[in-house]
Amino acid sequence: MVSLNPSLERIYPDDPQSAELEGAEVIRFHLERYQFAKEHLRTGLIADIACGSGYGSQLLASTGSTIIAVDSDRDAVEYANLHYPHPSITFLCVDAMDFFWGTQFQSVVSLETIEHLRDPAGFVKHMSRELAPGGRFIASAPVTPSMDANPYHLNDFTDKSFRKLFLDCGLKEITSKLQVQPYKPFQLMKKQGLRQVRKNLLAYYLRHPSKAFLRMRSVIVDGFKNKYLLVVFEKPF
Repeated sequence: MVSLNPSLERIYPDDPQSAELEGAEVIRFHLERYQFAKEHLRTGLIADIACGSGYGSQLLASTGSTIIAVDSDRDAVEYANLHYPHPSITFLCVDAMDFFWGTQFQSVVSLETIEHLRDPAGFVKHMSRELAPGGRFIASAPVTPSMDANPYHLNDFTDKSFRKLFLDCGLKEITSKLQVQPYKPFQLMKKQGLRQVRKNLLAYYLRHPSKAFLRMRSVIVDGFKNKYLLVVFEKPF
């Protein structure tokens, strides 16, 4: 039996424990991202980087494409093989920076991944090289501060800094979608005992005052809302 470790970083839509922990809205947002990717990808050979539990890979496979689904978490990959098997999907446990397939992809899909990486620019460069000319790189990330509340995030992005990662690799933007998720700060504080929310946030702000400033600025500009940007980029011929 695969041990589940549900959190905001691992979504298991068909598992009652995961659904109770994350809430219907969080799961809906994740599903919408994969639906957006499905509607805009170039079909053929597709890389799904940081595929998690595999539900999104199965959705992408419904286009008739061949999916190479990659995640660094062994339990997530085992769960994907058990719960989302598909003749057109190969699930692999490998770090994204070590992933090479030997054949260029028609599309690369990487949703809510880049904010976790120590070298986001290196990752985008690496996967852009694995993308065929005319192929599409579909990615998403939070574009409001997230490092303060989420201990698994290593980067904060704005819409400009996120886009720059891909534009600097010579990709061009095709289209985008912005997801806006209101949150209630007092409810968030109640969740600090759970793994997905950073404990002792005040101490974190004292150690990282720039992050406190980012949060205050975000509240002033956007209110109590988290924003997630999805963008479709294309590699020129």
